[in-house]
Amino acid sequence: MLYGKTRLTENNYFCCMNLFRTVAELFLLYLIYKFIFDFIIPVYESSKKIKRQFSEMQDKMQSDLKNYQNSTQAEQKTTEKPKQKEGDYIEFEEVKTSK
Repeated sequence: MLYGKTRLTENNYFCCMNLFRTVAELFLLYLIYKFIFDFIIPVYESSKKIKRQFSEMQDKMQSDLKNYQNSTQAEQKTTEKPKQKEGDYIEFEEVKTSK
């Protein structure tokens, strides 16, 4: 009869250990869930957003640079003086030095 009671308490012990193990596994799964959805996913989304904004800024800078280069080239074409032909007379003043 004593053997039967010992057997019963061993079952209770293993039942409690299984319950404790299940609770520990559920808690571990909860921590993994919180880590993934509260840390990893927001970090991934913010890094993706920063990369997108950085590429937009680079595209804008390149388009601004192209516009600036095109405008300076247009200004240079309009301000260029026509070249004089060989043999044309160029006026100049002689500077007299006094001693």
